[in-house]
Amino acid sequence: MTVVDPTAQPPPSRPADAEKGKAGHAGGPEPNLVTWEENDPENPHNFSTAYKCWITFQLGLLALSASLGSSIISPAETELKAYLKIGTEVSILPVSLYILGFAFGPLCWAPISELFGRRWSMLPAVFILGLFSIGTATSKNTASVLITRYFAGLFGSAPVSNVSAALGDIFHMKARGIASTSYAICVVGGPTMGPIIGAALVSNPHLGWRWTEYIEAIIVFFIFGITFFCLPEVYGPVLLHRKAVRMRKETGNDELYHPHEHIKVDVHSIVTKHFSRPLVMLVTEPMVTVIALYASFTYALLYLTLEVFPIVFDDIRQWKPVVATLPFIGLFVGVLLSSAFIIFIGQPYYIRKWEEGGGKPVPEARLMPMAVGGFLFAGGLFWFGWTAEPKYSWGLPVVAAMVFGCGFCIIFGQCINFLVDTYGPYAASATASNTFLRTDVSQFGGWAGHVHFGGRRRGGDPGAVFVHDLRGQVEEDVEVCAV
Repeated sequence: MTVVDPTAQPPPSRPADAEKGKAGHAGGPEPNLVTWEENDPENPHNFSTAYKCWITFQLGLLALSASLGSSIISPAETELKAYLKIGTEVSILPVSLYILGFAFGPLCWAPISELFGRRWSMLPAVFILGLFSIGTATSKNTASVLITRYFAGLFGSAPVSNVSAALGDIFHMKARGIASTSYAICVVGGPTMGPIIGAALVSNPHLGWRWTEYIEAIIVFFIFGITFFCLPEVYGPVLLHRKAVRMRKETGNDELYHPHEHIKVDVHSIVTKHFSRPLVMLVTEPMVTVIALYASFTYALLYLTLEVFPIVFDDIRQWKPVVATLPFIGLFVGVLLSSAFIIFIGQPYYIRKWEEGGGKPVPEARLMPMAVGGFLFAGGLFWFGWTAEPKYSWGLPVVAAMVFGCGFCIIFGQCINFLVDTYGPYAASATASNTFLRTDVSQFGGWAGHVHFGGRRRGGDPGAVFVHDLRGQVEEDVEVCAV
């Protein structure tokens, strides 16, 4: 297995070779090449643990603000149908188009982060996400709602795509698993908490569906304000570029350089070389392809299952709308529990394999926790489908949601860690490939759930026949997932 060591320094290279990405060796270290010194305080890997945690917290907030926007408007489906006078098929598009934006956005934001740094690939995009959220809230017709939701997802995908790579910039491989788990909690936790917040807003007669987007905008701008003043740049090549510029001024030695500053940046090279990289990796790198396919499959199953939550607890059990969203808390608790598994089992296992490998990246050590997550995810789905009938206690499907939520978050986090371990400096493009395919496929999961189960909603026959269909569908999904 070919692995890019993210901790390794790039070999000395001449400026002319920088754009080609080739190393120029003249028999020893090149004296004019600017690199990190030992224990260099500017190197993000040498930041204090407390400062790394503060940066991780900010990155998590950015990812949470974007992922929350995908589902916060979902409880407003009925209100949107009444206000815009649209059918059921169109009413699900505000969520679907946001997720579609999540699919195509990373193809742009990941290369930008590898050219200009993590900070400026995320913060402007998050600010524009807030603007489009306000645009949705003030929309007066169907077209404006759908257009603003798509572009909100397009710009909101920047932190979802790039945060994992930023964590790889500051954390050593021995600690990256725990940090990536916090990122996974934010990415998965947003869609699970969104329906609860949205339902509370929609059910309030003084607020309504528009406030789902106003609240999203308020959260986004608040987080943007924090990160604008507190989030540093952490991408090594960009920092070394700045260091080279500063050292030339301080020393008067105009020969000092870093290869990153000689990368050709024009429209043609950006489009043909950098923006195409995630798609090229998805097609030509088998590890990227396989990981993306597995993550996409589990994501589709998750969204299919989320589509039946309101049917199980609202339509069948006749709970009130806000109360019917509370079982999502069980799913979120499972997401939180996944961190305990990673801290006490997954990460110690990885460290042991890393030490056995002589301190080199060991991406295959991420597969064992992923397998455990697959077992929990499949078992939780089976459990949820089997206990959906009203004759069973409501606590059983809620606990089942906790189990498959835990399994899903483990799978998601280990997929990201595998790609970051393997592709190092190009982790943003590798994870962008994953995000592109994952979000594309997840749309079909949500759509399939809506089509397959939507006819069983209130006013139809949401009785034993529905539960039989749900159970049968989940059993089929579990069989495939287990294989």
